[in-house]
Amino acid sequence: MSLRLTALTDPAPGPHGRRLAWLASDAESHPVGTAFLRLFTDPGRQHLAELALHVHPVERRRHVGSRLLDAAVATARDDDRRCVIAQAEAGSPGDRFLAARGFRKVLTLRYTRLPLAEVDAAALAGIVERPHPGYRLLSWRGTVPDHLVRTFVAARHAMDDMPMDEADYGTVTWDEDRVRAAARAVERRGDLLHTVVAVDARDGSIAGFTELVVPGSGTGDGQHYGTGVLPEHRGHGLGRWMKAESIRRARTDHPALAGLLTDTADGNAPMRRINDALGYAPTHTAHQHQRQL
Repeated sequence: MSLRLTALTDPAPGPHGRRLAWLASDAESHPVGTAFLRLFTDPGRQHLAELALHVHPVERRRHVGSRLLDAAVATARDDDRRCVIAQAEAGSPGDRFLAARGFRKVLTLRYTRLPLAEVDAAALAGIVERPHPGYRLLSWRGTVPDHLVRTFVAARHAMDDMPMDEADYGTVTWDEDRVRAAARAVERRGDLLHTVVAVDARDGSIAGFTELVVPGSGTGDGQHYGTGVLPEHRGHGLGRWMKAESIRRARTDHPALAGLLTDTADGNAPMRRINDALGYAPTHTAHQHQRQL
């Protein structure tokens, strides 16, 4: 098969990385596959590259994927990257392809969905309204209010020890600018960011948070972005409390919303128990793969 690779560059690089791309086409210039390589530029992640590779089903086993992979890996190596990460649905052709080409499975992610029409509103209200002595719930839409931004940045450390098995995600450093930029990015693409936090009543600091992104249309499925509780506040049921309030607000504010999606590392037993208790049902499993360069 005659194959041509065309290298492309993302015209709008983000603040935390730049993206390169390759288009594979056949002798008649028909597209048969693509590869996207994100080169992270944050301190603590400059050794990482993230790969997304797709080949049209009828073109598989014709070395399209191998050619695209070789181009992406060579570029990552030339840019002094030490590790390439990629994700594929468990048992899929992509999963087998990565395993056969030097990638090692380092993490299993379990994807689940909560159909909002099936939520027991009374049970949900019982969880939300149950007192949690010493704590109170707050919420906002979009960017964090200025008077909470410092303590919200500090609360992001709740994700630092999230169980991730052997996956190398580097070190993500949050500051006020990054928190605000992340919210603006959601807004620019037309989606809605909802945040619920648990506040320590003693000093007004944020003990934990959960984020949910809803399509701007208010229809389809929302996506949970992260839930975390700082270590010194764990053991009080704050994760379940915050997530239940996030679900309640989603149902109230967006009555046409169909469901909520989340993914959880297989080794993150506490969060899996929370999702199970709130009614999230499994949809599929994915594997994170990693290749050292």
